[in-house]
Amino acid sequence: MKNEGNRKSSSQEYVFKPIGYIESPYRQKFAIPRQPGLVPSARGVIHFYDDFIHADCIRGIEDFSHLWLTFVFHETAAQGWKPLVRPPRLGGNARKGVFATRSTFRPNPIGLSVVELLAVEKKQLIIRGLDLLHGTPILDIKPYLPYSDSIGNALGGYADDKPTSGMSVSFSPEAENTILQQQKAFPELQQLITEVLQQDPRPGYQREQNWEKEYGMHLYEFNIKWRVIGNDNHVISIS
Repeated sequence: MKNEGNRKSSSQEYVFKPIGYIESPYRQKFAIPRQPGLVPSARGVIHFYDDFIHADCIRGIEDFSHLWLTFVFHETAAQGWKPLVRPPRLGGNARKGVFATRSTFRPNPIGLSVVELLAVEKKQLIIRGLDLLHGTPILDIKPYLPYSDSIGNALGGYADDKPTSGMSVSFSPEAENTILQQQKAFPELQQLITEVLQQDPRPGYQREQNWEKEYGMHLYEFNIKWRVIGNDNHVISIS
């Protein structure tokens, strides 16, 4: 009878309703940092849907500096999942079990990120350090508690250290001119581009082979093109 109960429990399905969505500078999956907090200049806004926009839902949240966000990998969910995946941290070559990774391709396509809360404005949450695609559905928000959520002696396995590419970032005169023109509306644009490219968003196999080719990404409404030259990401244009 005990096994029968377990089978019933494992087959049960749950339906979740998003409480809101993210307004993010990342308009495509490519170039999103692989973990939260790696690009501090990335700012976003959490917009609540009508059922959850009441001020009482976020009363007291401004007392916390950081928040946990539970969200849906909405753009990759339809691709399904596999028991083994290739973590980008290992160059896309080694296979690890899906539950030993933070792959977006999961049995249940949900993710968890910690972000910094900057302000509460008009019942919206202004955050930074996010690693979420624009429009990502938010399922839940919980405050980050330093005394229990930060574990100093935790082991990180194959990702024990913060990734560093050691790459520099430079800008063409044309790109610098565009940044200057957009300074009022996007004061942190240059810093955001720099921090994203310092993470070296190229696929692992291209980094290993040191391909010198032109790449592109979308941040906000800008199409940013750059070329990898040796150890430098040279921004060619921002349009």
